[in-house]
Amino acid sequence: MSPALVSPALVAVAHGSRDPRSAAAVTALAEEVRRQRPDLDVRVSFLDLSAPRLPDVLATVAADGHRSAVVVPLLLGRAYHARVDVPEAVSAAGQRLPGLDIAIAPVLGGHDGLGTAALRRLAAVAGPLDDPGLGVVLAAIGSSHRPANAAVAEVAATWQGRFGWSCATAAFATATTPTVTDAVAALRARGARRVAVAQWVLAPGLLPDRIVRDAIAAGAHVADPLGPDPAVAEAVLDRYASVKRSLAASAA
Repeated sequence: MSPALVSPALVAVAHGSRDPRSAAAVTALAEEVRRQRPDLDVRVSFLDLSAPRLPDVLATVAADGHRSAVVVPLLLGRAYHARVDVPEAVSAAGQRLPGLDIAIAPVLGGHDGLGTAALRRLAAVAGPLDDPGLGVVLAAIGSSHRPANAAVAEVAATWQGRFGWSCATAAFATATTPTVTDAVAALRARGARRVAVAQWVLAPGLLPDRIVRDAIAAGAHVADPLGPDPAVAEAVLDRYASVKRSLAASAA
């Protein structure tokens, strides 16, 4: 058997978008994962709006001779897609593919690599981050799942304590508040001499464009999405590895 078939296939699954820049960024991230681990079979899939879809990729993985696969959700929080869409898609695929063992890894959110990537992007537009006069908005898409939004706010608070900024807060493009516009204004009212917006977003798209547009209109620097940063690829591989270890322990 080929060495690539001995290890479970790594099937990365993103939400999907009508904006082709989103799929391009996800594909570039997968290329970085392959660069770091050329021995792994790494596939890209999407839940909706983009192709190929997750069920089709899992079917191809099985047809190519794999006996197991680890689905790694390229999601930054445990909101609806992570809690419902991915498990349902995997369950349905598993019923159609009885010869393929499919496991789901944790979402990327909570891994230190995301913060490393976001801060790297932020420093690229804001300059040195050890500035007590800096105010930072950490902008995410937003969710109806309140714990997912709270996790973004927790990251912002952690950064503020780490760097000693004037202030930091979360903001959201949709579903909840504050907006980027309101968050930038609030930080200035609290004494921030300059304000920068970091994107807690994996890839560009229509809603991230709203973050960029509002940040620019408010006169704030705005960082790029996380994209194919090496630290994000490390997060993908760590999530995969954690599940692979569990599978090996179960089989022992």
